[in-house]
Amino acid sequence: MFTGIVTDIGQVRRIERRGDMRARIATRYDMKTVDIGASIACDGVCLTVVEKGDDWFAVDASAETLSKTNLGRWAEGTRVNLERALRVGDELGGHIVSGHVDGVAEVVAMKAEGDSTRVTLRAPAGLARFIAPKGSVALNGTSLTVNEVSGNSFGINLIPHTKTVTNWGAVAVGDLVNLEIDTLARYVARLHEVAAIG
Repeated sequence: MFTGIVTDIGQVRRIERRGDMRARIATRYDMKTVDIGASIACDGVCLTVVEKGDDWFAVDASAETLSKTNLGRWAEGTRVNLERALRVGDELGGHIVSGHVDGVAEVVAMKAEGDSTRVTLRAPAGLARFIAPKGSVALNGTSLTVNEVSGNSFGINLIPHTKTVTNWGAVAVGDLVNLEIDTLARYVARLHEVAAIG
């Protein structure tokens, strides 16, 4: 489990493709405190540490993960939002995030609003119904509040702090970002479906 509060921006150092993909990611985390087998959310995708060094760790992404996320677009130099797994007693600053990405959303518009940036995204049709105004979404592993929804499109606001401490400062129109819908929204929708059937 994660909270969607990014705690480091890593950088992809090396990519190996062989059916699955292995990525080596540079980090500022103290790797002495990270065990092999630990979970780290990488752009919102829960991945397992399979190797590590003093200032890096390696993860494997399966073909299934690559088909559902934007990780297949990673290259050497890609900046990656990182979050270590939630521990009992940690502050829950964002919302409960599983790291199980549901799909990708496309950035379709960006505009300045004061010091903030308003971003409009298009969600896959099958996921749009789970996104509600003032609800939460995780985008590239960042817990964000939905401002408005119109069909398959929805808007968020990025404050300057978020753009500084995540990779959102480099996002542009046309980019694909990892989308995880709020778990609560998923269960409410499922209960509604079951009630309609029964």
